[in-house]
Amino acid sequence: MDYQLDLNWPDFIQRYWQKRPVVLKRGFKNFVDPISPDELAGLAMENEVDSRLVSHDNDKWQVAHGPFESFDHLGENNWSLLVQAVDHWHEPSAALMRPFRFLPDWRTDDLMISFSVPGGGVGPHLDQYDVFIIQGTGRRRWRVGEKVAMKQHCPHPDLLQVEPFDAIIDEEMEPGDILYIPPGFPHEGYSLESAINYSVGFRAPSGRELISGFADYVLSRELGSRRFTDPDVPARENTAEILPQELDGIREMMLEVINQPEHFNQWFGEFISQSRHELDVAPPEPPYQPDEIYDALQQGDSLQRLGGLRVLSIGDAVFVNGEQLESQRPDALRVLANQHSVHAADLGEALDDPSFLAQLAALVNSGYWYFSEEE
Repeated sequence: MDYQLDLNWPDFIQRYWQKRPVVLKRGFKNFVDPISPDELAGLAMENEVDSRLVSHDNDKWQVAHGPFESFDHLGENNWSLLVQAVDHWHEPSAALMRPFRFLPDWRTDDLMISFSVPGGGVGPHLDQYDVFIIQGTGRRRWRVGEKVAMKQHCPHPDLLQVEPFDAIIDEEMEPGDILYIPPGFPHEGYSLESAINYSVGFRAPSGRELISGFADYVLSRELGSRRFTDPDVPARENTAEILPQELDGIREMMLEVINQPEHFNQWFGEFISQSRHELDVAPPEPPYQPDEIYDALQQGDSLQRLGGLRVLSIGDAVFVNGEQLESQRPDALRVLANQHSVHAADLGEALDDPSFLAQLAALVNSGYWYFSEEE
């Protein structure tokens, strides 16, 4: 389904993005759920899918992690089933991500879907990323508080919550409504009736993640081999003291490694294009030959990108799931990065280049792109 988001993006960015939470009433008009509760439960039974079941009774919280074998033991109130990265496994649900592509792809994370019975929720909590919560079938009450310093606690080892808060948003959401919440604003949602919610989350790497990722890159490529030198070592009154100019020299030596655009760009492209969740990769059998790829495209078939696959570009460099693609056809690679559906006309003369065609066949045979015939 082609979901149309009724939103003035420039106005939204100026007024709300990473600034204030807001309810977008009827952001999706005549909203139709892309998935049923039974289908969501089926995904939660799969080994590769990240899912959890959160329930509470008399302020006692329980969390169970999938895969689940059955849901027959559950009551009619106070539980929620949450499934991460549904866009990786369910193509109709992945369509919900596309209306948000005004925001850059590298910031997009995944689509989490929850099904809750009356009273179901995960309690008051904070997130450290931006999220758009779309109301599907049913009704859910959402409360959002002001962004202030708040103590967090764990009512269960796998559940982090905050204390009760005063609401700046207290809204009953109906199908098609969207709640946007920037990082750090406390919020809680409870179902008033059986309901489905779709959370489009945005990736915000921490400094710790960036430093750790770059350190791994430096080690794997044996960079930063230059050692500290001090041919004019300054005298000091206390030999135990490390002088400010020596600390500056150490800092500059470390920054030298980061301040190499070629390496920094390649590292970040590899790092940020890696998926944080399993992909539903299914290489075709038998593998395609390059001429079969050519013929299929010329006959009107289109290539579809695998759900959840991260394809990003920095300049002419294109990165796919942690790897840089090398090609003499950067324009064609950018088409693969920018479009989820690719036709022969989009690739143009690149299809007449045997080396690009072989590369395209390799991507299809890896399961990263697949053919979808036009109806």
